[in-house]
Amino acid sequence: MSNLNKILVGIRDSKLSRAQTDILLNQLISVSDNMSIETFDIKTIKTKGDIHDVERLDQIGGKGLFIKEIEQYIINSKVDVGIHSMKDVPAENISDDLEIICWLKRENPREALLSNSGLKFFELPPGSVIGTSSIRRRAQILSLRKDLKIKLLRGNVDTRIKKLRENNYDSIILSLAGLKRLGLNDQVTEELNEEHFLPAACQGTVGVQSKCKSNLKKIFKIINHYETEIESLTERKVLRDIKANCNSPISVYAKTKNDILVIRCEIFDHDGFKIFSKILSDDKNNYLNLAVELAGVILKDVGQDKINKLNKIDDFNYSP
Repeated sequence: MSNLNKILVGIRDSKLSRAQTDILLNQLISVSDNMSIETFDIKTIKTKGDIHDVERLDQIGGKGLFIKEIEQYIINSKVDVGIHSMKDVPAENISDDLEIICWLKRENPREALLSNSGLKFFELPPGSVIGTSSIRRRAQILSLRKDLKIKLLRGNVDTRIKKLRENNYDSIILSLAGLKRLGLNDQVTEELNEEHFLPAACQGTVGVQSKCKSNLKKIFKIINHYETEIESLTERKVLRDIKANCNSPISVYAKTKNDILVIRCEIFDHDGFKIFSKILSDDKNNYLNLAVELAGVILKDVGQDKINKLNKIDDFNYSP
């Protein structure tokens, strides 16, 4: 620890980051005999993704925009751990000096639709404006409703909801997990079905990052959720092996049930056409082999060149 009496925790400067951190630390405190909230010193850190909250993420660097500054604080020993939304953490390791030492139990990974009219996704009138910043969600919308307008939506959760309520959009899509952690369940018009909106890798998952071989690993280990860990590692391994990132229109979702791990992947092009869909399963202890198998099928059926091209899109906004 940086201080004998404190564990220094680095997080993004947002309400959601604070809410997630409070959930995780309170869970740790509840099972520890010698910890209290005073054990932790929370430091909020402005990341590039937070500062540039208007531009498209894929046009200002794409990978690691919400974590790089926090990781540098860990490396420089300015904080002991960082707490991340794991969907924001690139699948490939940015630094070999850091590792994820704890995985909080995954929250519901589904997408949530918020609409001013109270109408559900398939009830929205043609020409309705739907907001998102995700290339993946954009492709999923187009696969189902090419009669809707898609408009870029950036900012934190509060800002996005405010833009909706000010009628800049008719509806928006956000992560259900974030809304639940912020206590904003009452804002949700519809939980979108996974059959139509398969989640992104690690959606709903929170992780604790530290330097490799940190003594803090044994402290956080007591609240590590093993099933979330192997599900998330499986999803991340697939993305890493096919060299995809969070800007790609790719969904990868793994779920453990009765010691069997089922993983599903869908890939779209930017016009909303589904170009890959596969479900594989195996014993959960074989999770890495399962990921390698799925990645191999993707590369065989889709090809690395096509996947690389999916990382970029010229015009995000769409009108029918």
